[in-house]
Amino acid sequence: MSKQPLDETELQTFRQAMQGLKGLKPIHCDVVTPEPTKVAAIPRQREREILSIRDEMMSDTYDPYDLETGDELVFIRMGVQRSVLRKLRRGLYSVRAELDLHGMIVPEAREAVAYFLHECKINQYRCIRIVHGKGYGSWNKLPVLKGKLNRWLQQRDEVLAFCSARQFDGGTGAVYVLLKRN
Repeated sequence: MSKQPLDETELQTFRQAMQGLKGLKPIHCDVVTPEPTKVAAIPRQREREILSIRDEMMSDTYDPYDLETGDELVFIRMGVQRSVLRKLRRGLYSVRAELDLHGMIVPEAREAVAYFLHECKINQYRCIRIVHGKGYGSWNKLPVLKGKLNRWLQQRDEVLAFCSARQFDGGTGAVYVLLKRN
């Protein structure tokens, strides 16, 4: 809307019409500044995430391999997606090599694991299995190599993730290990 100046006859007609009205005062400012309308932000993405989490928490379907018990070993390196660990736990990666530590003492097992990981890296194996046993043969009937292996694997840069194997692959007496690509 463009502002056009009034000619003198229109201005005089307007003034005569206004003189008959009582209590009117002339306005000195002819600019009206509209107040900005504030639209409340609606956090739609947050709402979708909350609904998604609620649906996931209340779901009737679950994979037993996603459940953690106290005996399982689970590790994932920072920056690796949780879906990678989920696939590893479900056995969706093909195991290319296996090392059995049964009957070994700690120094022998440490050397065997280091050599095995080195060989797997050379052969570009992505997923391997290491059987550490459940410790039934130890003097106190507790797994010794399991805790050691847990620590050794976490210290190796080539290890992206590892978890206890599925029941028919050794269960809590073995681990699947996912290695970096060369």
